[in-house]
Amino acid sequence: MKADVLVIGAGPAGSAAALGALTEDPSLRVVLLDRSDFPRDKSCGDGIAPHVVTALGEVGAADVVDGWAPLRRLELSHGGVRVEGEMDREVHVIPRKVLDARLVGRAVAAGAELRRERVSAISLTPLGLAGDIGAGVVVGADGAHSVVRAQLLGRRREPRALALRGYAPVTDRWRGRQVIRYGDRRQPSYAWAFDRGDGLVNVGYGELLPGDRSGRGGAPAAPSRQLLLDQLEALLPGAAATGTGWLGHHLPLSTWHWDQPDGPVLLAGDAAGLVNPMTGEGIYYAVATGIAAGRTAARAVRLGRPADAGAVHRREVRRLLRTHLRHTWVSSRLARSPAVVDAGIRAAGRDRRVFDTLVEIGLGDGLIDRHLVGGLLGALALRPGRP
Repeated sequence: MKADVLVIGAGPAGSAAALGALTEDPSLRVVLLDRSDFPRDKSCGDGIAPHVVTALGEVGAADVVDGWAPLRRLELSHGGVRVEGEMDREVHVIPRKVLDARLVGRAVAAGAELRRERVSAISLTPLGLAGDIGAGVVVGADGAHSVVRAQLLGRRREPRALALRGYAPVTDRWRGRQVIRYGDRRQPSYAWAFDRGDGLVNVGYGELLPGDRSGRGGAPAAPSRQLLLDQLEALLPGAAATGTGWLGHHLPLSTWHWDQPDGPVLLAGDAAGLVNPMTGEGIYYAVATGIAAGRTAARAVRLGRPADAGAVHRREVRRLLRTHLRHTWVSSRLARSPAVVDAGIRAAGRDRRVFDTLVEIGLGDGLIDRHLVGGLLGALALRPGRP
């Protein structure tokens, strides 16, 4: 079997890649592989930023949010420091069981061929998969534990977070808003409650993993499921006690530097190590880099130059996200200090521009600006207890 573009993984990054390729050239044979049938559940905060909808609009799939109530209210808190405000643009909270199935459906409707298959390795010379699928260009969109990425780049040590998600009945405390409450363990660590608008709220807790997860030699071990639930309940009372459907997930956090090898194999989304290190948000990165990978793959096939695809994709993703990724890396380092977290929340309460900047950095492609810097410095200078 021969495909023009082979996409491994049919989550948001993979479906977006298929849509990007077929929007670029509807005549291509695009094969989309995933180990699961759809619909299937996925551990996630389920938040869909407006940037996601804008990107999907470019490939005719902005309607995947239809039927789900938009939200504008955001509450941030740490200890006794709190701010609540209205975000500049609306967000949605859509279960991944729904969102991913809709995106796969849009890709299939556009002409992609969906096959259920678990990929354990890819053959690059000649390019193919498991000996029976050849392709001009391959897009690796197979998630946090990407087989494609490991084969391209090897097993790399990278910062990771661990999160646990469930669903609880909505209460007045959480209705009509997204609530984020920072904890006091390894930062960034926070609990969340995101109202889906259908009587249920997505609740969960996540934190940065220690560099050595073995627990040997005095190094802290990875947090247990019970610890994550305990932290959630302590920060958002009632969330763990009433929640069900718990799923855990590792998040490969973005760093200062992002790379994509040369050649005909492209990486997108979690498989590319693209997850916001400050918030753990990854759906915008997945969709944006998936679409970019699909478009690049289609052009490379059309030009008969698949070996050039990697370099082109690297340039495109860096153009799209490099400055933002560096700013989120700096933000995540600053957020390891509880004093900075408190200062950021206080500054957001005093200046709407700081609030908007924090939202953009956490959900989309925002940058640290002078309003945020000035607000942080001012709040730190005036923080309680400072001599």
